[in-house]
Amino acid sequence: MTEVVSPTAAASGASATERFQERAKSSAASDAARLDAIATDALAALHEVIRKHQLTYDEYNAFKAWLIRVGEDGEWPLFLDVFIEHEVEKVANASREGTAGSIEGPYYVEGAPEFGAEGTLPMRDGEGGQPLRFFGQARSVSGEPLAGAVVDFWQADDDGLYSQFAPGIPEWNLRGRFTTDAEGNFSIHTIHPAPYQIPTDGATGALIAAAGWHAWRPAHLHIKVSAPGHQLITTQLYFDGGEHVGDDIATAVKDALILAPTAASSGAGEEVRYDFVLDPA
Repeated sequence: MTEVVSPTAAASGASATERFQERAKSSAASDAARLDAIATDALAALHEVIRKHQLTYDEYNAFKAWLIRVGEDGEWPLFLDVFIEHEVEKVANASREGTAGSIEGPYYVEGAPEFGAEGTLPMRDGEGGQPLRFFGQARSVSGEPLAGAVVDFWQADDDGLYSQFAPGIPEWNLRGRFTTDAEGNFSIHTIHPAPYQIPTDGATGALIAAAGWHAWRPAHLHIKVSAPGHQLITTQLYFDGGEHVGDDIATAVKDALILAPTAASSGAGEEVRYDFVLDPA
């Protein structure tokens, strides 16, 4: 392994902000009536907090200064994805019958290297972490295997760092896109990721420290699964008994998304199966 150099909040935030802005260019805006209703209710909720806690001008000015710093640090994607996205995800996926969703988070990157139904993620020589084989099947809610489904996969390394968001890590390290075989099967060779703290040297970290919260996320795998005629599912998978599974700072863990790996049949590391069930579009 190379020497670990932790990313700063500013550097990580700038990268996340840039990527979000690129992807958001194609996002559809709400109509005026809906935007009016949402903005009015959001402001009313904030006004209620002010009245409930009898906010002082000193506190109000500290809040304004903090909002400005969040922008200067480029941390809006981090802050929103950690503290807000889990509720948006619940609403967006409330009617799903198939696999449960979870947050995407700020570290997704489009265009990862493509593999067939089985492959090993790009890794550095001597990549840390216990070997992990992650495999399963993509199928529809009716039980039909989904051949040619795309399993877009990314994760942190054994130090809790993501490629393209931390210095010194190869561009596509631990990122890849896999295409299921005729029976909807896939198999990904990777390593067991580590729990990690979100960056704490910026505005988000200042809030966490001031409120006496912790900044930890449990170890997890990120996956997007898509197939023609079916809804894309974005989710995260966690590990049974893992540190911070019960108190994730992002409030994104669901019981249905917890894995229980066993010793690999190959004798090297662990393996775990998880099938993805996609709802019709």
